[in-house]
This record gives sequence, structure tokens and C-alpha cells, in this order.
Amino acid sequence: MSAARNPNVLFIAIDDQNDWIGCLGGHPQVKTPHIDRLAARGTLFTNAHCQAPLCNPSRASLLTGLRPSSTGIYGLAPGIRDVEATRNHVTLPQTFTSAGWFTYTCGKIYHDGSIKAKDRAAEFSEWGPAPGIGKPAQRINKLAGPQHPAMDWGVFPERDEDGGDYKIANAAIDALQRAPKEKPFFISTGFRLPHVPCFAPQKWFDLYPDATLQMPPVRPSDRDDTPRFSWYLHWELPELRLATLEKQNEWRPLVRAYLASISYMDAQIGRVLDALDATGRAQETIVVLWSDHGWHLGEKGITGKNTLWDRSTRVPLIFAGPGIAKAAECGRPVELLDLFPTLLELTGMPARNALEGHSLAPQLKDAQAPRPWPAITTHNQGNHAVRTEQWRYIRYADGSEELYDMQRDPNEWLNLAGETKHAAIKLDLAKWLPKKDLPPALGSQHRILTYNAKTGEAVWEGKPIAPTQRIP
Repeated sequence: MSAARNPNVLFIAIDDQNDWIGCLGGHPQVKTPHIDRLAARGTLFTNAHCQAPLCNPSRASLLTGLRPSSTGIYGLAPGIRDVEATRNHVTLPQTFTSAGWFTYTCGKIYHDGSIKAKDRAAEFSEWGPAPGIGKPAQRINKLAGPQHPAMDWGVFPERDEDGGDYKIANAAIDALQRAPKEKPFFISTGFRLPHVPCFAPQKWFDLYPDATLQMPPVRPSDRDDTPRFSWYLHWELPELRLATLEKQNEWRPLVRAYLASISYMDAQIGRVLDALDATGRAQETIVVLWSDHGWHLGEKGITGKNTLWDRSTRVPLIFAGPGIAKAAECGRPVELLDLFPTLLELTGMPARNALEGHSLAPQLKDAQAPRPWPAITTHNQGNHAVRTEQWRYIRYADGSEELYDMQRDPNEWLNLAGETKHAAIKLDLAKWLPKKDLPPALGSQHRILTYNAKTGEAVWEGKPIAPTQRIP
């Protein structure tokens, strides 16, 4: 199979999508026929992981090809042009723009607001619309008391056409239809769902009747063998604890809404893929589909992201197009960091030594090709996870650890870090922990945790967390 010369790229992002995708088997009832057919056209990575379990640092890492620990971007701010390490760094879209591709973006590719207006022209030739999910006049769910505006889920809007993701798909379709024929294109489209608020029209909820809804596997004692420090990564965030959802009878509605919003989003991806086929350029187009991080729906006693467990770090990743093996599955650990060098190689551009990922081209030809590197996820300085085919090793800033045998214990229910027989395994995995581990960059905002090794004090949002303080 030969690759196209100067192929196009269709770059599709999903927000907060875990492995609840049909081809990944994360939920037995989920319906994603369009993502599944894309996987059948290419190579599905079943062990792909983000660099950070939060939107801005994950996307900044992917688009710069640098780890969060190398830039200090850990929170919802700052943007890449506000940080010394990336101020003048040539990004993935900027690479294609400067090389003469027609580049276009719509929806959410960079985190909202992270690229200022003065810097936009260097990134993409055109910036299309980026509508939000939208919200009804009043909150739909029955949660007691005031909640963060995003903490809502239910049937909304009435028609598919009124949803933000439908409008984002429209913009991507328009860009595909009018992309100049005399040059290759790099068209990126970022869908909002299934990020909260999880809204979708009624017909998508009808796919998941409440009476037969299957809930994710959860153990009430799941956190008993995890370090206290693991709680600090998501300390006092708006995403609700499982205990609260169960008490207020909103766990099942949230799971159902997450599934419904996935299927609604999947339908919009299907519309974009159909539009690509209609242009007659699909055979010369590389399609890449990815999510910025996963999402908990009760596992480990929480909802949301901001953890270093598989539920938060594992993401869908699919490549399809010229020169890429079809109907292939790769179980090697890979990272979103790998997308940048991979696309450079697939499109015939020069490799860049400064990038910290590794090209997936060998696995796109042969899914069983060996790969020596694990996947590494970071959340705030000093907190890292190393994921191989068999193991997940976590080390927190205070030195506490977790170790899971992912082949025997895919739910991460048994922390093996305290067993002396696994000491050599931990040492071997620890060799992959980032050597460069910068403090939070100037201007960091929201969800920033720091740790003072001298005093043993954890600080959340500038406020010390007392060791006796109640776990929220």
C-alpha cells in the first residue's frame, strides 16, 4: 500500500471521551457506528493515553509535541504563547500552515481562549465557528443546591440541528467542500460532547432505555488502598462524587446522558466523514480521531477527570488513510504526544528532534510492530503515571505510589505498590518518569496543586491542605 504524496489531513477531536466507544468495548451498550466504521478503515490504538487529564494542558501538549512537565502548563491557563518554553515554538497546525497547506479549524481544538486573536493567523489559515454545547433556561437535573453551570445533563435541545456539535459539523463540512483543489488541506474539527453538560435530543436517549441501562463496574471500597495524595489531584472540583450522585438519584441519569451525548456526537462525526467521501478526496486524506482525555462515571468514587488512572487517561485514537493498515488494532502503549511526529512522517515533512513523542508510522504499517516506550501522563508537578501493556505505575509528588496489573486487574481495584515482590517492577517503571519536571508556569489558573517536599505540605489553589482535613 503506497502513501499519497502530500496527503490531506482531517483532524477530529472529541472532548472528555473515555473508552465508551463501540470498537473499544468500554461500555457494552454504547452505539458509535460512525467511529466504528472509521476504525474499520484504519488502525485503532486500544492503549492510547493523554499527557494530561485536563483540556488545556492535554491539547497544548499534543499541539506543541511537548510534555506538560517540560512546559509547566498544567491548568486551564496559561496559553502556549504566554509561556517561555512554548512562546516561539512551532506548533502542529502552524507547521502545516507555513508549509502551504490550506488549514482550517472549527469547534474546540485548542482550549477555548488559549490562543489570543493576535496569534491566530499563524496557527490556521482560517478559524471557523466554535459554538458551545448550549443550555436550557433552567437546569434539567435534580441536584440539590447551586451547582457549576456545566454540572447538568438531560434532554436538550429538541432538534439535532440546534446542538453545538451539529453546527461544528456543518462548519467542517463546508470547509471540506470548498477546500482548494490545488493544495492539500489540514482541516481540524473539535466536538464538544460528551463533555458536561451532557445534552442530546430525545432520540439519542431512546437508544439507552433506563430500564435496561448497564452501569459501570464500581467497588465501594475502591479507594481504601490508594494514597491520600490521590484525592488532592481533584480536590474540591465541581464534578460530583459518586456518593452525592447516588444519594440524589442522579448517577443513572448522568450515565445515560453521557451515552446519549456520545451517540449524538458520533452522528456528527459520521456527517463529516460522509462529506469527506463526497469530495472524492478520501483516498488521499489521512483521518485522525482522538480525545483529549477520559472521564470517570463513578469509578474510584468520582466523576470527571483530573486523575492518573486509566479511566481518566485512556482515550480513543484512530488513524485511517493512505499507507495505513485497515481493520487493524494496536495494543502498544501510545501517547497523544505521538501525533505530531507521526503526521510529519506521514505527510513527508522533516522530522523535528525537539518533539518529545515518537512516530507511530511503524505501527500504522504493522500493528504488532514493537515499541519500547510507555505512555506517560502528568497532572501538576511531581504527579506522573507510566502505562505499559501490562502495568500502570503512579508516583505522586509526596512519593506515595500505586501499581496495577492491567491485564489481571483492568478496573485498577488492587494496588500492588506495597508488595515487596513488585519492587523491581516499580524501579524499572520509575526509570520512565520525566526527568524534566517544571513547576506551574506563570499565570497558571485552576486545578493547580503544588507540594513542598521540605514541609510535606500540599497546597491547592494557594491554600494549604491540612493532613487531617476531611476528604471532600
